[in-house]
Amino acid sequence: MHFGRAAARLNLTQSPLSRQIQMLEQTLGVSLLERTTRAVRLTPAGRTFLTEAYRVIAAAESAARLTRRAARGESGTIRLGFTASSAYRALPRIVSLTRASLPEIDLVLEEMVSDEQIQALEENRIDVGILRPTAALLDPKTPLATNILAQEHLLLAVPRDHSLALGRAPSLADLDGEALVTWSPRGGRYFIDLLDDLFATAGIRPRVVQRVNQLHAMLALVGAGIGIAVVPDSARGISLSAVALRPLAAPEASRPQLLLAWRRDNANPCLPTFKAAIVSGDRSPDR
Repeated sequence: MHFGRAAARLNLTQSPLSRQIQMLEQTLGVSLLERTTRAVRLTPAGRTFLTEAYRVIAAAESAARLTRRAARGESGTIRLGFTASSAYRALPRIVSLTRASLPEIDLVLEEMVSDEQIQALEENRIDVGILRPTAALLDPKTPLATNILAQEHLLLAVPRDHSLALGRAPSLADLDGEALVTWSPRGGRYFIDLLDDLFATAGIRPRVVQRVNQLHAMLALVGAGIGIAVVPDSARGISLSAVALRPLAAPEASRPQLLLAWRRDNANPCLPTFKAAIVSGDRSPDR
């Protein structure tokens, strides 16, 4: 409330400052200041304008700060696809890591089978996918890149009253002739091919009695006594009292992989930051 001191702070002389304030008042059509020979006071309109001026300055500074963070990939949105089985262990870890280390990045989640994620990535409908290896990823012309998130152990899921539910660790030979609940081609081609190769190498032939798309449905059928199932270690995230999960002795090469996939030419500035945080932070025992 002192023109001389205000002008000095602004590196102006008092006269230009007075003119600028008068021009502002003319533009607004109101008086902002009451001037006397001894004092200067804000009018009610002036107090309102001062409050709003501080708010505008704060908003401008916030916009600049957020813009710089967005350019550095520290804020924004990642559209993330995931398979149903990854929702039990991998997805919760990724969401927790993102919230802890990148709190200004929002995740938009969409459940899809692996083949659907491949198509969505190629069409730029999602930024990142959590998926199983597919034949499309082996194409040298694919625009997609991947990183291994996890390599899981195989488990044998059996009813609690089954002979393999207790005692020694089951082997592949124990599965010969057993009723098997397994994946349908639509959502589980990766596991179908992996298990077919595993069974052929071991020289065994389980009897497929039911095919389903989802892991939880498979375990529910096992609990109902329909058959047994070979499942990834992520099945431990589903608790069913009627089902026992036993480690299954199998070759190292048969361990199912879970991948993080993205387009190499994706221009989302959040993507490099997100990938770096997930790849460095995801250090599960099954990795």
